[in-house]
Amino acid sequence: MTDINTWIDNEVKANDVVLFMKGTPESPMCGFSGRATQILNTLGVPFKGINVLDSNDLRQGIKDYTNWPTVPQLYVKGEFVGGSDIMMEMYQSGELKTLMADKGVA
Repeated sequence: MTDINTWIDNEVKANDVVLFMKGTPESPMCGFSGRATQILNTLGVPFKGINVLDSNDLRQGIKDYTNWPTVPQLYVKGEFVGGSDIMMEMYQSGELKTLMADKGVA
């Protein structure tokens, strides 16, 4: 595998919306990943889910990449948005929908 940071960077930049999560969008492996997936699905935002449980390098690498200790992690157009709590707050306030619209992905 290439340098994990480079790989993560490529995924974040190559996809409009990326969710690093435990499990897959079809089968989340934790409640937080499930909630994050549900929020994006409710907004109708197409996204790429990347399962951090597939690799220990990835699991640690994504935390190092953002200096953010938890998963899931949402990226929109190459920018780190936050984890499931931030996503929930932004969703409830309408801010997440606005962000997606502003970035041209909703």
